[in-house]
Amino acid sequence: MIRYALTCDHAHEFEGWFGSSADYDDQQARGLLECPMCASKEVRKQIMAPAVAGTRKTVQDEAAPGAMQSMMMEAMSKVRAYVEENFDDVGDAFAREARAIHEGRSEQRGIYGQATPKEVRELVQDGVPVAPLPPEPPKKTEVN
Repeated sequence: MIRYALTCDHAHEFEGWFGSSADYDDQQARGLLECPMCASKEVRKQIMAPAVAGTRKTVQDEAAPGAMQSMMMEAMSKVRAYVEENFDDVGDAFAREARAIHEGRSEQRGIYGQATPKEVRELVQDGVPVAPLPPEPPKKTEVN
């Protein structure tokens, strides 16, 4: 696995994990990369210093990942809540309805629902804009 520091054309910084450098290049070429904060498809790698074994971490370095994860979880939770409150849940008819909206056969509106991986690949290949809905946050009873 390789981790890249990424940025979008709106200067949002985030990271992505890829099986190899070629996997990143392939996903970038197919337009599968997008900013998790604004959904921009203009994503590029940032300059990164290599990780060197044996370097000392400061207390600030160790605290930053937890704070960043907490911030991202909160942002994803807000995105999910917004979608659930303002978009139409079309259930397992998502692929069919997304295609109908894209082709102008159904009214333009925000929708969410379920689709199989095959349906999602076909939508993406046909230029239908889709994005995964962030997962539901764990319930407090499920967290240690």
